[in-house]
Amino acid sequence: MSDNNLKIATFAAGCFWCVEAVYQQLNGVEKVESGYLGGHTDNPTYKEVCSGTTGHAEACNIYYDPEKITFDELLEAFWAAHDPTTLNRQGNDVGTQYRSAIFYHDEEQKQKAESYKQQLNDAKAFPNPIVTEVSPYSTFYKAEDYHDNYYNNNTSQGYCVFVIKPKLDKFRAVFADRLKK
Repeated sequence: MSDNNLKIATFAAGCFWCVEAVYQQLNGVEKVESGYLGGHTDNPTYKEVCSGTTGHAEACNIYYDPEKITFDELLEAFWAAHDPTTLNRQGNDVGTQYRSAIFYHDEEQKQKAESYKQQLNDAKAFPNPIVTEVSPYSTFYKAEDYHDNYYNNNTSQGYCVFVIKPKLDKFRAVFADRLKK
Protein backbone atom coordinates (compact mmCIF):
# COMPACT_ATOMS: atom_id res chain seq x y z
CA MET A 1 0.00 0.00 0.00
CA SER A 2 1.33 3.43 -0.84
CA ASP A 3 1.54 6.23 1.71
CA ASN A 4 -1.19 8.00 -0.28
CA ASN A 5 -3.72 5.41 0.91
CA LEU A 6 -2.81 5.77 4.57
CA LYS A 7 -4.87 7.77 7.02
CA ILE A 8 -3.57 9.66 10.00
CA ALA A 9 -4.56 9.88 13.64
CA THR A 10 -2.77 12.09 16.16
CA PHE A 11 -2.65 11.38 19.87
CA ALA A 12 -0.90 12.77 22.93
CA ALA A 13 -0.85 10.44 25.92
CA GLY A 14 2.14 11.39 28.03
CA CYS A 15 5.65 10.82 26.79
CA PHE A 16 5.71 10.26 23.03
CA TRP A 17 8.23 7.43 23.45
CA CYS A 18 5.46 5.42 25.13
CA VAL A 19 2.84 6.34 22.53
CA GLU A 20 5.18 5.41 19.68
CA ALA A 21 6.11 2.06 21.27
CA VAL A 22 2.47 1.11 21.80
CA TYR A 23 1.17 2.01 18.34
CA GLN A 24 4.12 0.40 16.55
CA GLN A 25 2.75 -2.93 17.84
CA LEU A 26 -0.60 -2.73 16.06
CA ASN A 27 -1.29 -4.47 12.79
CA GLY A 28 -2.24 -1.82 10.25
CA VAL A 29 -0.08 0.93 11.73
CA GLU A 30 2.55 1.64 9.11
CA LYS A 31 4.48 4.50 10.70
CA VAL A 32 4.54 6.51 13.94
CA GLU A 33 6.08 9.97 13.98
CA SER A 34 6.85 11.80 17.24
CA GLY A 35 6.55 15.55 17.48
CA TYR A 36 5.09 18.58 19.15
CA LEU A 37 1.59 19.99 18.67
CA GLY A 38 -0.82 22.45 20.21
CA GLY A 39 1.55 25.15 21.40
CA HIS A 40 2.47 28.73 20.62
CA THR A 41 6.17 28.55 19.72
CA ASP A 42 7.38 27.90 16.16
CA ASN A 43 9.84 25.03 15.69
CA PRO A 44 10.21 24.14 19.38
CA THR A 45 13.03 21.89 20.55
CA TYR A 46 12.63 18.95 22.90
CA LYS A 47 14.35 20.96 25.64
CA GLU A 48 11.91 23.86 25.14
CA VAL A 49 8.86 21.59 25.13
CA CYS A 50 10.09 19.78 28.27
CA SER A 51 10.37 23.15 30.03
CA GLY A 52 6.59 23.43 29.74
CA THR A 53 6.77 26.98 28.37
CA THR A 54 5.81 26.37 24.72
CA GLY A 55 2.32 25.00 25.30
CA HIS A 56 2.99 21.98 23.08
CA ALA A 57 2.04 18.40 23.85
CA GLU A 58 4.36 15.54 23.03
CA ALA A 59 2.25 13.85 20.35
CA CYS A 60 2.44 11.17 17.69
CA ASN A 61 1.11 11.07 14.16
CA ILE A 62 -0.04 7.52 13.56
CA TYR A 63 -0.15 6.58 9.87
CA TYR A 64 -2.46 3.62 9.38
CA ASP A 65 -4.03 1.44 6.72
CA PRO A 66 -7.82 1.77 7.18
CA GLU A 67 -8.27 -1.62 5.50
CA LYS A 68 -6.37 -3.26 8.38
CA ILE A 69 -7.25 -1.09 11.39
CA THR A 70 -9.93 1.53 11.98
CA PHE A 71 -9.83 4.88 13.71
CA ASP A 72 -12.22 3.38 16.29
CA GLU A 73 -9.66 0.66 17.07
CA LEU A 74 -6.91 3.28 17.37
CA LEU A 75 -9.13 5.18 19.82
CA GLU A 76 -9.69 1.99 21.82
CA ALA A 77 -5.92 1.57 22.08
CA PHE A 78 -5.55 5.24 23.07
CA TRP A 79 -7.92 4.93 26.02
CA ALA A 80 -6.27 1.68 27.15
CA ALA A 81 -2.65 2.78 26.80
CA HIS A 82 -2.64 5.64 29.33
CA ASP A 83 -4.60 7.25 32.15
CA PRO A 84 -6.88 9.84 30.52
CA THR A 85 -8.08 11.09 33.93
CA THR A 86 -4.91 12.81 35.12
CA LEU A 87 -4.56 16.43 34.05
CA ASN A 88 -1.17 17.25 32.54
CA ARG A 89 0.58 14.12 33.77
CA GLN A 90 1.26 10.46 33.14
CA GLY A 91 2.93 8.76 36.07
CA ASN A 92 6.00 10.78 37.06
CA ASP A 93 5.90 12.84 33.84
CA VAL A 94 4.25 16.11 34.86
CA GLY A 95 3.46 19.22 32.78
CA THR A 96 1.19 20.37 29.96
CA GLN A 97 3.52 18.65 27.48
CA TYR A 98 2.29 15.29 28.88
CA ARG A 99 -1.42 16.03 28.61
CA SER A 100 -3.93 13.61 27.18
CA ALA A 101 -5.22 14.86 23.83
CA ILE A 102 -6.76 13.74 20.58
CA PHE A 103 -5.94 16.08 17.72
CA TYR A 104 -8.60 15.38 15.10
CA HIS A 105 -8.03 15.69 11.36
CA ASP A 106 -11.67 15.90 10.29
CA GLU A 107 -15.20 16.15 11.65
CA GLU A 108 -15.65 12.36 11.74
CA GLN A 109 -12.59 11.91 13.99
CA LYS A 110 -13.83 14.73 16.23
CA GLN A 111 -17.28 13.17 16.60
CA LYS A 112 -15.88 9.69 17.29
CA ALA A 113 -13.41 10.99 19.87
CA GLU A 114 -16.03 13.05 21.70
CA SER A 115 -18.58 10.24 21.57
CA TYR A 116 -16.14 7.62 22.87
CA LYS A 117 -15.03 9.96 25.67
CA GLN A 118 -18.66 10.60 26.67
CA GLN A 119 -19.51 6.88 26.62
CA LEU A 120 -16.55 6.06 28.86
CA ASN A 121 -17.46 8.84 31.29
CA ASP A 122 -21.14 7.80 31.33
CA ALA A 123 -20.14 4.18 32.00
CA LYS A 124 -17.73 5.31 34.72
CA ALA A 125 -15.05 3.22 33.01
CA PHE A 126 -12.42 5.09 35.01
CA PRO A 127 -12.56 6.03 38.70
CA ASN A 128 -12.30 9.74 37.78
CA PRO A 129 -13.67 11.81 34.88
CA ILE A 130 -11.69 11.82 31.63
CA VAL A 131 -9.77 15.07 31.07
CA THR A 132 -8.57 14.31 27.53
CA GLU A 133 -8.78 17.35 25.29
CA VAL A 134 -10.25 16.95 21.82
CA SER A 135 -8.73 19.65 19.62
CA PRO A 136 -8.23 20.34 15.92
CA TYR A 137 -4.94 19.23 14.40
CA SER A 138 -2.65 22.20 13.87
CA THR A 139 1.00 22.67 12.98
CA PHE A 140 2.95 19.53 13.84
CA TYR A 141 6.65 19.92 14.48
CA LYS A 142 8.54 16.66 14.02
CA ALA A 143 10.72 15.81 16.99
CA GLU A 144 14.47 15.50 16.68
CA ASP A 145 15.63 12.32 14.91
CA TYR A 146 16.95 10.62 18.06
CA HIS A 147 13.34 10.25 19.25
CA ASP A 148 12.50 8.02 16.25
CA ASN A 149 11.97 4.40 17.26
CA TYR A 150 13.18 5.38 20.73
CA TYR A 151 12.11 2.33 22.72
CA ASN A 152 13.40 -0.19 20.17
CA ASN A 153 16.75 1.62 20.01
CA ASN A 154 17.12 2.05 23.79
CA THR A 155 15.54 -0.99 25.47
CA SER A 156 18.09 -1.09 28.30
CA GLN A 157 17.74 2.62 29.15
CA GLY A 158 16.09 3.12 32.59
CA TYR A 159 12.95 4.90 31.35
CA CYS A 160 12.41 2.17 28.77
CA VAL A 161 12.87 -0.64 31.32
CA PHE A 162 10.78 0.82 34.14
CA VAL A 163 8.12 2.86 32.34
CA ILE A 164 7.69 1.79 28.72
CA LYS A 165 8.20 -1.98 28.99
CA PRO A 166 5.51 -2.52 31.68
CA LYS A 167 3.06 -0.44 29.61
CA LEU A 168 3.90 -2.47 26.52
CA ASP A 169 3.52 -5.79 28.33
CA LYS A 170 0.06 -4.79 29.56
CA PHE A 171 -0.93 -3.44 26.15
CA ARG A 172 0.26 -6.59 24.35
CA ALA A 173 -1.80 -8.77 26.67
CA VAL A 174 -5.00 -6.76 26.07
CA PHE A 175 -4.53 -6.34 22.31
CA ALA A 176 -2.87 -9.68 21.53
CA ASP A 177 -5.25 -10.40 18.63
CA ARG A 178 -4.40 -7.10 16.91
CA LEU A 179 -0.62 -7.13 17.10
CA LYS A 180 1.74 -7.40 14.17
CA LYS A 181 2.95 -10.96 13.64
